[in-house]
Amino acid sequence: MKKLYALIIAGTFFIGIQKSQAQDGFDQLIKSSPADATKLVSAYGLPLFKGFGTGLNSGWNNTAKTKKLLHFDLRITAAIAMVPNSDKSFDVTKIGLSNHVVPTSASNTIAPTFAGSKLAGPNMTIKDDNGNTVGNFDMPKGLISVIPAPNIQLTVGLVHNTDITIRAIPTTKISGDIGSVGMIGFGIKHDIIQDFAKKLPKPFDLAIAFGYNKLTYKKDLNVKPDAGALPLNASQSSDFSNQRIEGHFSGVNVSAILSKKLAVFTPFISVAYQTASTDIAAIGNYPVTSNAIAGQKFYTTYNNPVTINQNSLSGLRTDLGFQLNLAIFRVYVSGSLGEYKSVNGGIGFGF
Repeated sequence: MKKLYALIIAGTFFIGIQKSQAQDGFDQLIKSSPADATKLVSAYGLPLFKGFGTGLNSGWNNTAKTKKLLHFDLRITAAIAMVPNSDKSFDVTKIGLSNHVVPTSASNTIAPTFAGSKLAGPNMTIKDDNGNTVGNFDMPKGLISVIPAPNIQLTVGLVHNTDITIRAIPTTKISGDIGSVGMIGFGIKHDIIQDFAKKLPKPFDLAIAFGYNKLTYKKDLNVKPDAGALPLNASQSSDFSNQRIEGHFSGVNVSAILSKKLAVFTPFISVAYQTASTDIAAIGNYPVTSNAIAGQKFYTTYNNPVTINQNSLSGLRTDLGFQLNLAIFRVYVSGSLGEYKSVNGGIGFGF
């Protein structure tokens, strides 16, 4: 089960890196120089980071009512974040690239993001300090127009109308091509209406909730010098065996939830403040072709050349949906409005 779940996450969110490599994408972005590579990867991956954050903050609760002591439910859900048109492309001339990386054609500067067009982006020319061309690459194409995010969680009732929720999967290596992935998260919910109406009929349930989870991803890379390229000088390392990409994605969700149980049907609405952060780095030594002299290419070795650390999402979101209780089985459905719209659905069981 844990490997299957990890495979779903890794396949969903990081297959784009694999496909980009197959098309001279991600590895070529690294070769475009550390500062420029960071800007290109950040711009290309923007909807992935935002969609991922939306998904991590989804599916925590479908009712304000808390469980009795030691009662539980185990659920598997999936969220799909819809990427707006404004985040499906970007202009490579507007992200602050240096004059070492320029569009080959001045009339072709619009590149797809991860959620953009399935056609390859503009061709980019890499130049050295003297303006000599040392390489070219095509910006990677888009992969998917919506960003899915599966979740599995266990919720247990505690004392004083309080639930605790755990999301966890041990770090699991799927394969050398995909890499390894792991997740940890926790949440807490308290039904505050119980504090004010202990002995009175309760027209509805009202709760406050907090959720945090973090996903970690690692994958080995194999970026070698361009064919025929030599080290620029004797100080350049030629050991490229330690290359890997590491990613950490986290989400925080603080919400107020209102629900009303109607037999087996419980509709709910919630208002939340959510944040999501992205921390991605290319770790190890990487050869970047930096000079061309009399037709001979030379490379400079950079250590840990790409680092992206950003708050990818913040703001209010509203969720509306329901929970259906069928004996010990559960059905969960909801939709959200925020920076990215999303839908969430799943099944579970408990008592």
